Amino acid sequence: MVPVRVSRSCPAAEGRDTASGLFRRGVAITVLLVVSTLVAACTGGHTSAPSPVSRHVATRPLPPPVATITSDPPDYAVGVSPVTPVTVTVAKGNLRQVSLTNPQGVPVRGQPEPDGTTWKTTEPLGYGKTYTINASALGDDNQLVNKTLTFTTVEPRTLTYPSINPLNGETVGVGQPISVHFDEPIADKQAVENAITVATSPHVEGAFYWFSSREVHWRPRQFWKPGTHVTVDIHDYGKDFGNGVYGQADRTSHFTIGDAFIARADGATHQMTVEINGRIVRTMPISMGRPNFASANGVHVVTERDTTKVMDSTTFGLALDAGGYIAKVQWATRISNSGEFVHSAPWSVAQQGNSNVSHGCINLSPDNAKWFFDNVKKGDIVINVNTGGPDLKSWDGFGDWQVPWGQWVSGNR
Repeated sequence: MVPVRVSRSCPAAEGRDTASGLFRRGVAITVLLVVSTLVAACTGGHTSAPSPVSRHVATRPLPPPVATITSDPPDYAVGVSPVTPVTVTVAKGNLRQVSLTNPQGVPVRGQPEPDGTTWKTTEPLGYGKTYTINASALGDDNQLVNKTLTFTTVEPRTLTYPSINPLNGETVGVGQPISVHFDEPIADKQAVENAITVATSPHVEGAFYWFSSREVHWRPRQFWKPGTHVTVDIHDYGKDFGNGVYGQADRTSHFTIGDAFIARADGATHQMTVEINGRIVRTMPISMGRPNFASANGVHVVTERDTTKVMDSTTFGLALDAGGYIAKVQWATRISNSGEFVHSAPWSVAQQGNSNVSHGCINLSPDNAKWFFDNVKKGDIVINVNTGGPDLKSWDGFGDWQVPWGQWVSGNR
């Protein structure tokens, strides 16, 4: 029997090891398949679909409204003039509603413009008040826009009220100037002149002239034409006249120029003539001021009339113990503030027509004085000549005509 030799590196042995390795890998694969099958069986044999993913859709913001609401004065403005119209305006849209209210909530009148883009006030505001604007508009993009704005009007240091002469409805003479007097001194005189409108029919050339910081006059270059209609409008309220002084109230006066009544008193002939509308209607003997109390020369304007007047020389500086007097007279027509009158003087009838014996007045007989009184009116003219006295001062009564036109138009500001 031949013995069999076994090699240590038998290929068969290597084959088993290889097979064994394959076997082991095969088992692992089989196990995985089994597990997969079991899992599939547990789930009913269907492969599950992927879970849905939540989606957040981003919403785009609307574009800003295109309509823009603004005001003049702008929001938060201070020191606003109460007479400058308040304007509310919208761009790229149309206004739907606008209100302007005062601090008490009372609305201020206003109205929209026809195009629908602008609204304006139609009445003045008050001084030193805060106002609120509430406005809404529909834009070209069909979006509604609302806006609230505030502003504050100017707070004056003080107010000034204008007094006007002649008064509304009066008929006055051809020499009557227009006088406006303020109860506060005026720093900006040009602002006052800009605030006063003088309208005449027919047209009249005229100018302003200041007699003080409170008083300004307007007169024509020549005496008024009879029948002229005059309207004076003082647009005072809301106007800044400088130094914190503002106008308190507007004033208006409509007056008419009556017949041209011009009296001429001659201290040399001791006669006075009266012409009405260019025709001499009466000549009267007079007595004017004695040499040491001579009447003033120049153009006087009638300012007042009294049926009875107490003449008191102390009012113009003449004491009783220095030749002064206190006397009651009739038919007194004032022609200057310094005490010159045309009046009845029965005590000097004998001197009337031949000498001057008064204290500066024009003495007439009682009958002539009453005729003069009954026919003369405020604004009529009395021209004194050859009195032996000084010229009438421009500031004495209405001595306006004593100022040459070339000087008058300078304004005396």
